[in-house]
This record gives sequence, structure tokens and C-alpha cells, in this order.
Amino acid sequence: MSSKSKSILIIGGGVIGLSTAYYCARRGHRVTLIDRNPEQRDGCSFGNAGMVVPSHFVPLAAPGAVSTAFKWMWNPESPLYIKPRLNWDLMSWGWKFMRAATAAHVQRSAPLIRDLSFASRDCFEELETEWGKGSRRRNEADGINLATSPPPHVGGYEADAGGFGLVKKGLVMLCKTQHGLDDEAKYAAQANALGVPAQVLDAKSVAKLDPDVTMDVAGGVYFPKDCHLSPNRFMAGLKRQCDAMGVKFVWGTEVNAFTQHASRIAEVSASSGKFTADEVILCGGSWSPVIGSQLGLKLPMQAGKGYSLTLTKPRELPQLCSIFTEARVAVTPMGNTVRFGGTMEIAGLNEDINPVRVRGIIKAAVKYFPKFTPDDFAGIQPWRGLRPCSPDGMPYLGRTAKYSNLTIATGHAMMGLSLGPITGRLVSEILSGEKPSLDLTLLNPDRYA
Repeated sequence: MSSKSKSILIIGGGVIGLSTAYYCARRGHRVTLIDRNPEQRDGCSFGNAGMVVPSHFVPLAAPGAVSTAFKWMWNPESPLYIKPRLNWDLMSWGWKFMRAATAAHVQRSAPLIRDLSFASRDCFEELETEWGKGSRRRNEADGINLATSPPPHVGGYEADAGGFGLVKKGLVMLCKTQHGLDDEAKYAAQANALGVPAQVLDAKSVAKLDPDVTMDVAGGVYFPKDCHLSPNRFMAGLKRQCDAMGVKFVWGTEVNAFTQHASRIAEVSASSGKFTADEVILCGGSWSPVIGSQLGLKLPMQAGKGYSLTLTKPRELPQLCSIFTEARVAVTPMGNTVRFGGTMEIAGLNEDINPVRVRGIIKAAVKYFPKFTPDDFAGIQPWRGLRPCSPDGMPYLGRTAKYSNLTIATGHAMMGLSLGPITGRLVSEILSGEKPSLDLTLLNPDRYA
């Protein structure tokens, strides 16, 4: 509990915004959250692969990333596609990305990403235990047996289901080719040196690890500390806990102006009215640069569109989450369903579904899991979401020097769900006047100012 309760306004209701609202409210702060979307939304926080991945400690901007991007960008079915266009923001972002993609940047960044990931994993474990106990008590009081009664859907979320289905079985990077396995083995050595356990496995060992799915692979690398969960259930849990602590939500409201007084934000004007608060937190995901520009902030970012397809009656149901290494496609079992997701499409703030990108995911699925066929995906409505990607692949997290009461928490790219809880906890520490429990120097939101 904070020694001094503050009024806090959070802009953005994705996993970062909701996690921040949760941890701030838990400390006794009075929280209002506004979001441009309606409550029944399907943004980046809902349809993702649901992975919690300490294994992913290398930022997007890394050696080899630029050459790989140039190789892929001309193929619209490839894991990465950059829509050709004359756009200054895109060119500026690309130049900054190239400058950041160095071995020195990875060496600096990897230990922090590792620490953030393990700390967030701890948060997930704590929340699963706490919320699961509360859910069981509520369900018993209401006479609901979740073993026989599936959870209903309420307001775009999955209703109270006892925790959020955290599965701590690890992740396997599946390699189709021996060349891919050799490259992934080098990454495994780097992981072990950094304190992230990893095991290199041949095809037979991978098959023994997850015998419920037929694979056509050369081998894989197993990361036992990775986890997976249902994003819908986690978001539902956050919303439910925030409601119980009195967080006020204002949906379908878009920020259109700020009133400043000295070095403070005095008022936020939005389509539904005006808001005042002691502290303002910007968690706007891919829309953060647009909002920040109204305050004179420079938050270079590109929206990386990803897609997913969820099979409700899959031919085979894997027990582990996995990533098709060469194809960059993630596979996650969620209850009795399985989700295939991936691709990175840099095409601006564009939420249209590109069927060519979706086709690339389906082709990868049947190559690695040969019992599946393209017909299995017929009629499945693809999901899409925009992931906020900074040029150096690191989030923007911390106070900005320009305004004494503004904190930035955005730019997590594909790691939004994975790093959501620790981001919320760190922001709550900052706003409560405490020294953050992790060194956030590399995440300074003013680093491109």
C-alpha cells in the first residue's frame, strides 16, 4: 500500500495498461483507465500466442536482422514483410534499427531482458495462485463446477475460470533443417551462459518430449522455463481484479489534446470529456507515438502486424508450446484448441487482414506438423493485432524528463504479454516514489528525444 494515494490516469487498455492499473490499484492508488476501443475488443493483447518466454532475451535489433529483413521483405509470404512506401517515419525507424543491430547492443540488452522475463514469470505464478484461490471460492459459492461447466464469455472476455491456465511445461524451438538446428544450438549455448536453461535435442528426443503431435523436424531446442497461458483468460482476470479494486474504465474514448502547466500535464481532453490526475501513464501500444506527438515526445515506433489462427478441433493437440524456427510461427495449445500465430508485417497503423500473410502461416503449419492439412484452416477467421516495435527492440519504460507527472510504458513488440505483469509492477514502484526493482536505464523513454 502506498503511503500517499494518488489519482492516476492510464491511456491504453491492452495488457500493459491493465497490468499497470492492477498493480497501481493494489498499492492503493485511485486509477482511471481510458481506451480508444470498446470494451469488447480483439486487439494485440487477446489473439497472441500467449507465451511467457525467458528464452527470448535477444532484442529484435540484433546482428543479422537487417540482412534477413532484406532477404524476406520481397516475399509477401515470408515471416517479415515491409510494405514498400515512401514514409519518413518508416525510413527514420529503419535507419535507427540498422544502427542498433549490433553485437554490443545485444550484449548490453540481453541481461536486462532476461531479468525482466524471469521477474514477469514470477509475477504470473503469483497471480495464478492468488486468482485461482479467489475464483474457486466464488465458483463454490455460486455452485459452479468448472470441471463440468466450461466458462462462459462475458463482455469480450472469458469469464471466471479459476486462474488463467498457466502451463509451466517449457517451449521447444522446432528446427526443420539441420542448418536451422545448428544455428539454434549456438543460441542455446548463449542462453545457458546467460543463465537461461536450454537443451539441444534430436528429432527422436523432440518426439518423446511431445508425443501427442506428429512432427517433421531435424530436432529442436527445449527451454524448460518458458510457459504459456490463455491471453483471454489473463485479460479477463486483470479486468476482474481491477473492477474489484475500484478501477474506473472509460471505453471508446480517444485522446485529442493535453493542457500543460509548467512541466506538468494538467488536463487530458478526450472524446468523452476531460480528465485530471496526479500522474498520467501512456500505454497506447502502436498508437503511442501519435498520442505522444501531441506532447512533443519522440517515440520512434512501427506497428508490426501479426496474425493468428485458432483451431477449435485440431487433428492433434500438442502439449507444449513451440516455435517453428525457420518460419517464425508460434504454436500454443490452449485448452482443447491450438493456436498458430506469427509474421511481422510493417504496414503502418493498418488493421486490414492480408490473406497472403495468413497463407504463409498455414503453409508452415503443414510442413512442420504433417498430419495437419490446409483444409483444417478453411473457414477459420484470422485474428490480427499491431505490435509496437521500437527501433532497438527495447520497450520504452520510465518517466520522461519533459513532464514531471508522465510515465511511458510501451514498445514491447512481441513481448507485451510476456512482460505485462513486470511492466505494471515497475510502473507502480515508480509512481509510489520507490526505486524500481530493476535498472531501467536502457529503457529510458527519452533515448531518441
